[in-house]
Amino acid sequence: MTVVAVLGAGSWGTTLANLLAMKGETVRLWAYEPEVVEAVNQRQENPLFLPGIRLDPSLRAYRDAREAIADAPIIVSAAPSHAVRRVVSQVRGCVRPGTLVVSATKGIETDTLALMSAVIEECLPEVRFVALSGPSFALEVCQGQPTLVVAAARQEAAALDAQRIFATPRFRVYSHDDVIGVELAGALKNVIAIAAGILEGLEMGHNPRAALITRGLAEITRLGVALGASPLTFAGLAGMGDLILTTTGDLSRNRALGLAVARGQTLEEYRTAHRSIAEGANTSQAGAELGKRMGVELPIIEKVREVLFTGKPARTGIAELMARELKSEQWR
Repeated sequence: MTVVAVLGAGSWGTTLANLLAMKGETVRLWAYEPEVVEAVNQRQENPLFLPGIRLDPSLRAYRDAREAIADAPIIVSAAPSHAVRRVVSQVRGCVRPGTLVVSATKGIETDTLALMSAVIEECLPEVRFVALSGPSFALEVCQGQPTLVVAAARQEAAALDAQRIFATPRFRVYSHDDVIGVELAGALKNVIAIAAGILEGLEMGHNPRAALITRGLAEITRLGVALGASPLTFAGLAGMGDLILTTTGDLSRNRALGLAVARGQTLEEYRTAHRSIAEGANTSQAGAELGKRMGVELPIIEKVREVLFTGKPARTGIAELMARELKSEQWR
């Protein structure tokens, strides 16, 4: 039995905490919201972020992050990307060297353009970092649907440790060595999912969606390779797998944001009405800026950013993408 602390009680953090508790691990779940702490401990539920799911009775929630991570050899970081630095910094003095820190956050820090690996390794330089990512809706994991993900680390032993702690008969974990590729794919696919929702909200057909997924993957791969990732990563679970799920699945928050925008809602109106965060909105800004920094063209990501943050009409953005200079897809 291993003590695991999970920082962040959104839908995904709660799901991973519950998965580990059901395996028999001792799991401490830190929640920012006091009402979530009370609901998990008193009623074995998280009505704010995972309604309708009965949680394992052994799962305990904490209001104090330091108390939650005390002496825990494994920490799961599941806060939203904009909050990870703040949350991790709160517990800096309580994390022992060699602690396995598994990041389940899919995003890019907007101010620094840093991936979560860089944020956590800056704040906690003596830990062993693993990125956990792949096609995985929280609700379906809770329902026991077969799910496949990857655990990526620069040290093979860390990836294998994460693989062993999370694997169940219905949650299969593959080890991986491309941290940058796995993290970048998980973050940027959310932006493409917003674009997919916009297409659907505008009642466009299957042709544009297929083109979007394919060209979106090309953009993500181009940037990943420029940052040192392997192109093969983007053909795997963390790349194409997660992209397909998030652009087509009804449970995708980012796709739902795109649908709402296409039907006339502004980003701020959507955020006001929804407590759960669609990471792709902020990631469209960070991704576009990262592309500029690296000299990589990201036309789809840039148009999503313009639609969300400058008020550009979605149909205008699509027309501008279609009118770009003609190019070869691949030329040897």
